[in-house]
Amino acid sequence: MKKNYIYILLCFLAFSFTSMGQDVKNSNASKSQEPTIEGLSLYPNPNNTGKVYITSKLNLEKKVEVFDVLGKKVIDVTLFTKELNIANLNPGVYIIKIKEGEASATRKLIIN
Repeated sequence: MKKNYIYILLCFLAFSFTSMGQDVKNSNASKSQEPTIEGLSLYPNPNNTGKVYITSKLNLEKKVEVFDVLGKKVIDVTLFTKELNIANLNPGVYIIKIKEGEASATRKLIIN
């Protein structure tokens, strides 16, 4: 009978610690999340025209970074218009990070 109490106590402690860890993870995740860009549009995607258009609801200046699949930054510009020149990029898959004011967003860009 004594062994059963020990097992019950150990199970209770294990479940208590795992639920506390999840609460800490959830509270940290909500603190580190940045606001997303409202009304963000990236077109055409997939692309073969050499230009991509980035628009949003606020239409402020945007800091744009484009990374290849290996994580190398291939473009780093600030856009005052909605047009981004990507003619010098090879066909493939890229990650585009857009920051507008305090908000940011990440999208996949495919170039044919």
